[in-house]
Amino acid sequence: MIIESKDNKKVKYINKLRTNKFMMQEKKFIVEGEHLVKEACEAGVLLETFSTNEVNYNVPNNIVTPIIMDYISNLPSSSNVIGICKFIQEKESLGDRIIILDDVQDPGNLGTIIRSANAFNIDTVVLSMSTVKKYNEKVIRAAQGMLFKVNVISKDLKTFIPSLMENGYKVYGTNVEDGVDLGEAFLTGKIAVVMGNEGNGITPDVKSLLSDNIYIKTSDTCESLNVAVASSIIMYEIGKRV
Repeated sequence: MIIESKDNKKVKYINKLRTNKFMMQEKKFIVEGEHLVKEACEAGVLLETFSTNEVNYNVPNNIVTPIIMDYISNLPSSSNVIGICKFIQEKESLGDRIIILDDVQDPGNLGTIIRSANAFNIDTVVLSMSTVKKYNEKVIRAAQGMLFKVNVISKDLKTFIPSLMENGYKVYGTNVEDGVDLGEAFLTGKIAVVMGNEGNGITPDVKSLLSDNIYIKTSDTCESLNVAVASSIIMYEIGKRV
């Protein structure tokens, strides 16, 4: 049966799932497009698909009209397949290489950081409670499927960072004023680096927990780097010293 009514209960469900409250209640999220649906399938989190033609991802599929696909799609040009996924199982083991994001707000920045984390062998990306949520659809699109390959967790940094230190991690902040040049920093063993908000940097409460800082040396004419760019450079440095 082809779904062609906006009043169909499954159509209503998928649109409701786009609200943060209902998404958290159901512990499900949405991916759009063949690439992300395939990545979700390979990760074992895909539950159901909606498409404009026959597809087979080994989960139930609902065929919808192009009009309904336009209605349920959030993309400027709607895709031909949308997937509903269950929340990704977070790993208990954090690994030795951690990037911590303190109040990062831009979904594109978070998605890019997750992609770079996968590229440079970072074990875990930790989000503060005020950082943009990992299941934000713009984050998912910007991460290009790497959300399924990187351990991304949310923590209260005021308790999480001290616990890391107690467990032998060297935790760096990022501050040009009293930091060590990235190229000279000790970045082997159990390492975590805190990256701050796009405009305001690391929050005062978190900054007070940190005694060591690093910075990226840039030209005198460069005022600052985008947080995703800076994070990627730091993760590259960490990754190459493994």
